[in-house]
Amino acid sequence: IFEARDLPIKDVTGSSDPYIKVFLLPDRKKKFQTKVHRKNLNPVFNETFLFSVPYEELRQRYIQFSVYDFDRFSRHDLIGHVVLKGLLESADLHQEIEYTMNILAAPQGMKEVIIISILDLILQCYKYDT
Repeated sequence: IFEARDLPIKDVTGSSDPYIKVFLLPDRKKKFQTKVHRKNLNPVFNETFLFSVPYEELRQRYIQFSVYDFDRFSRHDLIGHVVLKGLLESADLHQEIEYTMNILAAPQGMKEVIIISILDLILQCYKYDT
């Protein structure tokens, strides 16, 4: 995960404290989380996460990136999320793939346009002969 841009203000301080949770779906058992970036509407995460997925399962798997605003004293606010489907079609064993996608707004009726750049999404797929 490289960066997020133009995140909405979620704190009374006029900023946000964003972080991203990464889920391998549909089972949501495997997840990772970035570090929190304090008071930053354009955080550069530059973090890499690796999910180990058998080649045969790629067709039914997808990745969800949920962007949250950290709050020390109450529940963290969901800013929005991005879902990356088509992992089998995206799997290229020889190159890194960069995606830039709009974040889908949280269900509270937000209207902001949010863009996230996802770098270092390296899908390492190995087909084993059995």
